[in-house]
Amino acid sequence: MAHAPGADFILMAESKPLLSLDGDPMAAEALLREVFGIVVDEIIRKGTSASEKVCEWREPEELKQLLDLELRSPGESQEQILERCRAVIRYSVKTCHPHFFNQLFSGLDPHALAGRIITESLNTSQYTYEIAPVFVLMEEEVLKKLRALVGWSSGDGVFCPGGSISNMYAVNLARYQRYPDCKRRGLRALPPLALFTSMECHYSIMKGAAFLGLGTDSVRVVKADERGKMIPEDLERQINLAEAEGLCRDLRAGLDPEGGDLVGQLKEEPADPDFLCPPRADSVTWNPHKLLTAGLQCSALLLRDTSNLLKRCHGSQASYLFQQDKFYDVALDTGDKVVQCGRRVDCLKLWLMWKAQGGQGLERRIDQAFTLARYLVKEMKKREGFELVMEVAPVLKERMVKEGSMMIGYQPHGTRGNFFRMVMANPALTQADMDFLLNELERLGQDL
Repeated sequence: MAHAPGADFILMAESKPLLSLDGDPMAAEALLREVFGIVVDEIIRKGTSASEKVCEWREPEELKQLLDLELRSPGESQEQILERCRAVIRYSVKTCHPHFFNQLFSGLDPHALAGRIITESLNTSQYTYEIAPVFVLMEEEVLKKLRALVGWSSGDGVFCPGGSISNMYAVNLARYQRYPDCKRRGLRALPPLALFTSMECHYSIMKGAAFLGLGTDSVRVVKADERGKMIPEDLERQINLAEAEGLCRDLRAGLDPEGGDLVGQLKEEPADPDFLCPPRADSVTWNPHKLLTAGLQCSALLLRDTSNLLKRCHGSQASYLFQQDKFYDVALDTGDKVVQCGRRVDCLKLWLMWKAQGGQGLERRIDQAFTLARYLVKEMKKREGFELVMEVAPVLKERMVKEGSMMIGYQPHGTRGNFFRMVMANPALTQADMDFLLNELERLGQDL
């Protein structure tokens, strides 16, 4: 019997449903409830328990086999998918663990996590008021608060995908402000430029110079004192040297040496004079996903500028997104401020956490981190065999990771060899965790 082309495919699809939850809201809800249950048990409960491992270490080839990473043509059952979720969590590093000191994004704030769940579920983009009315207004308010904390009563800003990108934005804006024709004519519109930065600067400065076409040779590294502060005399020497070579001294941006960790003096009252931005700074990068534990990613670029510099520098007036004849104030469409098109919502987790903790609660959290850091140094000095810089860091790092007992990053500094770089960001830390850290280092290194 004759039939229309493609009928076999239609009949086959109707008689054998795909292993998909499309069109089955009850099944989708059941899956998500199961997944959320696994998350609560394995990450939020076990992952934050000092009695559990920081990580279940496996060598790469073994881990590939355990995870069964291959993507195949047929789909898998819900039971298999749930087991995949458990395996992903089981073999991942628990950055919320109280003995994870490795990076600056440790700890878990439940209100920030709630914000992350909401934004991921809503799955919207931050580029227009039309598609993200709540979050456009919320981002504006959060940025206003952050600017006030660094001493600016007005200005602009935007959340960026990480501190490195924030720093690159700052350099790009500084260049555009001085040479606006570079947006149209590119590098042909520019004289040779120099970018001056501290020897303690974040590595994103070099990356940004390369990415933006300035070149890494344009970065002039200025000496710093023992406390990491730039030495003004050396800065002046570097500027004079660059001018003698025919380079321009006008490119500047306010760049934090540690890529945005500006939370050490978070206060409800007006900003501490020692914390205020330098008078000539045009921009600041601030990463609340670090010491404030807002969760990755949450990085703000703050500007003193009130002339819409962000939009002038990056805007392209895409007619399908940023129509000028909309029924609301088109100034609320912030997407043209950034290089990206789609931009995830990064403000809700910080806003929700701030609403719950209040400025006073966040201040106490920061104070506690500094208190524990001072306690650790004091206790370290009491113990024989400990030095503030010691060449056994890589060996001890391997042992602690493979045992899963804790995780600490290490690095060299100047002429000093590798040393452990302690991060006290997790608000759940106690003095008992500091004691555990020292005891565990002694145990792991007793034969060294």
